[in-house]
Amino acid sequence: MQYIKVTFVIAGQEVSDILIALLADAGYDGFEESGNKLLAYVEQPKFNGKELNTIAGIARTAYETEIVPAQNWNALWESNFAPVVVDNFCTIRAHFHDIKIATPYEILITPKMSFGTGHHATTQLMMLLMKGTNFEGKSVLDFGTGTGVLAILADKLGAAKIIAIDNDEWCVENAIENVERNNCKKIIVKKGSMEDSDAGSTDIILANINRNILLQYIHLLYERLSAGGIIIMSGLLTDDKDAIMGAAVSAGFTYNAMLEQLNWIALTFIKI
Repeated sequence: MQYIKVTFVIAGQEVSDILIALLADAGYDGFEESGNKLLAYVEQPKFNGKELNTIAGIARTAYETEIVPAQNWNALWESNFAPVVVDNFCTIRAHFHDIKIATPYEILITPKMSFGTGHHATTQLMMLLMKGTNFEGKSVLDFGTGTGVLAILADKLGAAKIIAIDNDEWCVENAIENVERNNCKKIIVKKGSMEDSDAGSTDIILANINRNILLQYIHLLYERLSAGGIIIMSGLLTDDKDAIMGAAVSAGFTYNAMLEQLNWIALTFIKI
């Protein structure tokens, strides 16, 4: 499958963060930051020129587009994929990285076109909130698993069963590959969405997606969580906080905690 690569000229990190949030909502699933440029990738059938113009206008930035084959995109991603260390807690690296690991946990990720290499603030915030959560013997649902990185961490933290779902075939294939590479035995990767999960069946839900999807599924997320369960969610800008808080409380959740990094936030809620 061919991809559209969009190169933006950005004036700073805040512009980059806004662009990533808006583009993720529009179906873009790969991002690279290089100096004063942001590279964003979207499957060619999902590309919408009018929508892109609107997003660029909001961010007040110029852009260029080009068509790139998936294989070339992968090679570029791989060449720019550096190891990530999250708070001396977890190291995320590719199989070709030869580095000394000093953290309690290590995750191997094959860097392809799935979201979740650990570089983005939202993934790191999710991991930091997971660090303070008891996963031992718990059932977990990773909603929008991407590379499977959060599901893999849940496995390493002692979860008894993890269902990792994504509606993108490429993500599913990549997540399966990464699960096998990390020798995880408790993760089941499925193509699907929240509708394919059972009500009240999950102790912990991980949802690193975006504001629109979280708002769309907030009531279903509540239904799928077991009593006393916890949801950890991100893919959210600081400006999204009030809308998400209001919707979550309306759905029945009780607010628990929040972390913030580079204008991004992650939140946890409990089902009492």
